[in-house]
Amino acid sequence: MAYDKIKLEKGMYGVSKKSFTEVLEDLDPSKNYRGTELENLDAYQRQLKRFDIKVSGNGCDNVEKFFTASDSAVLFPEFIARAVKQGLTAHDNALSSMLTVKTIIDGIDYRALNSPVISSSLSPVSETSALPSVSVTTNNTLVALKKHGRVLSSSYEALRSQNLELFALILRKIGSYIAMEQLNDAVSILSSATTLSFQYEPPLDYSDLLRLWNVMFPFKLGAIIASSATILQILSLPEMKDATAGLDFQATGKMVTPFGASLVKSDFLDVGTILGVDREFSLQMIQSGGIKVDHDKVIDQQLEKAAVSVTAGFSNIFVNSVKKMVAES
Repeated sequence: MAYDKIKLEKGMYGVSKKSFTEVLEDLDPSKNYRGTELENLDAYQRQLKRFDIKVSGNGCDNVEKFFTASDSAVLFPEFIARAVKQGLTAHDNALSSMLTVKTIIDGIDYRALNSPVISSSLSPVSETSALPSVSVTTNNTLVALKKHGRVLSSSYEALRSQNLELFALILRKIGSYIAMEQLNDAVSILSSATTLSFQYEPPLDYSDLLRLWNVMFPFKLGAIIASSATILQILSLPEMKDATAGLDFQATGKMVTPFGASLVKSDFLDVGTILGVDREFSLQMIQSGGIKVDHDKVIDQQLEKAAVSVTAGFSNIFVNSVKKMVAES
């Protein structure tokens, strides 16, 4: 089926386990466009081309361009979702730096695995002895999934003449706030999953961070999570003046300690509390579907009542992969 012959309708947003773009791809596979001028576009972008809708750059259209036809109006919720996703992606680097695995589910019920206990003994097993067993079970309680998002509070009349690139900028900012809220959810789970490893005497010293690195064994210190004020203390340590770490921070804004752990800022934690995380074994993210947009309301131009949201939760995988240090009071 040619991309300009597809009948677009609201029901394409309600297909189980498939996004709007995935539904379009089933009807209009991108593989059919290899070697053509459209090979770099996905199925949704080909629909934008079909209706001559420019969402950025020179000649960028206004919001009302989506509503010049009933078919093209169906594309607008996906435009909103993609812009929010861009904001999520651009601002979830902190979460990504401590995320082990992301699981997408169709629904809201999910039971995570109980933290497996694996013997750390380095002694070999004799031929007549049984190998140590590892018990893998699911938790008795469901992972708590939280919804984060915003309700668009503007009438269609107020937005119709607005530039799509400007509107997308607002949507990306919504995505960035959702990412920050999800980061706090993740830090809350990691903080509650571990007990106090040790206290340190203020002011924070580099040797305190080395103690954290040491108690992580047999796990690795891949990320250090702390409040803004505590991160500033870490960045002020003389050891942070290491040439490689300093140049990396100045050039990219990415904060990395001299021994390789990323610095993650989260004001969910109290000043003086620091979490050490092995990002290869610590955190599972469970997300219910993708970015949800009230597509019916958006298509019907009821933007002042349309919600944009993401529903997700977190689970700690290995309890000992997270360590906590707290400043003495």
